[in-house]
Amino acid sequence: MTELTQYGFHIDTNKCSGCKTCHIACKDRSDVGKDVIWRRVYEYGGGNFTEVKPGVFTQSTFAYYVPISCNHCDHPVCVKACPTGAMHKRRSDGLVQVEQNLCIGCESCARACPYDAPQIDRERKVMTKCDGCSDRLQRNAEGELTTKPICVTSCPLRALDFDTMDNLIARYPNAVRGELPALPSAGITHPNLLITVSRHGQRSDGKIMNQREV
Repeated sequence: MTELTQYGFHIDTNKCSGCKTCHIACKDRSDVGKDVIWRRVYEYGGGNFTEVKPGVFTQSTFAYYVPISCNHCDHPVCVKACPTGAMHKRRSDGLVQVEQNLCIGCESCARACPYDAPQIDRERKVMTKCDGCSDRLQRNAEGELTTKPICVTSCPLRALDFDTMDNLIARYPNAVRGELPALPSAGITHPNLLITVSRHGQRSDGKIMNQREV
């Protein structure tokens, strides 16, 4: 059995259909305001149509979906930016959490995070974020997870997975570590995020198509 050191997520962009079930399940569980979205589904696409002769066109269009939440990074810039220690990374499992009793609502963590993971609850004036559903996580005697975050279990196409990074790397040997044109450079925070990339996944000539939704 691999000793638990760090939890993380896996995304299969071949499977994600953009249905946003993970988004809705997360909001339902966390009971946060309408403007707080812990898991967002980005649509990344591009390409164009080219007329090769009158009335005849070829196309190079593409699109794929990327469901993103907090990546519980190895080097979380949100933790470094927090002036009170409210934002912290747990030693037991590597999940990045907010101690709301210490939070002063300054939003320094939100400004620092390239993934827009920390989000302010403006009614309570405290920061919120994905906590990896830490209260749901249970392991059996062999150390295997028997429950996973609600976004993972709700996905109808099983495009999401969650486990220790060692287990995920072994399970998805062809996945890349957080690198995708739709996302910030993984070198900023070293996210604990593995991505199985679709055939269009490395095309960099696109843009986020649903900015108003995320």
